[in-house]
Parts: sequence; structure tokens; C-alpha cells
Amino acid sequence: MSYDTTPAATHSSGWVAQVWIAFGISIAATTIGIFYAPVGPWIRAFLAISVLMAISSSISLSKTLRDQHEAGRLVHKIDEAKVTKLLNDHPPEL
Repeated sequence: MSYDTTPAATHSSGWVAQVWIAFGISIAATTIGIFYAPVGPWIRAFLAISVLMAISSSISLSKTLRDQHEAGRLVHKIDEAKVTKLLNDHPPEL
């Protein structure tokens, strides 16, 4: 039976820092833009809630896509293990 010994892909600390910094800057810029927009408080509140919903749904979407990808990898590994076991139990006759 063969096992996948390749290490899981990891991100460098620089990449992770850049992602968090970009996320923080985008939230800060949007918040400042909403705060200084020449509109009434109800429109500001609507824009703020819309931004929070967009952030929440983006996080949910990225998590869902990651989970689907990981589940697909697991199913593929299970299928590969089944085929390997079947071939080992019943070697082809030459």
C-alpha cells in the first residue's frame, strides 16, 4: 500500500502577514470611506451592514471551497487505496 507522504502545502509567514495587512487596510479604508461619505446616518448604517455581510459571506465561501477541495482529496486517496488493495489481493495474471 502506498501512502501519500508529500507534506501539506503551507504558506510562508510573509504571505500570511501580507494577506492580513491587506485585509486590515481594506476594512479600514472602507470604514473611513463610509464615515466620511456625504450621506445620512441611515445610508451609512446600510453601507456598513452591507460591508459586514460581504466580509462574512466571503469568509464562508472561502471556507466552503477549501472544505470541498479537502474532501475531494480525501475521497481520491480512499479510492486510490481501494484500487491498490484490490490489485495487491488479486494480482493480474500475465
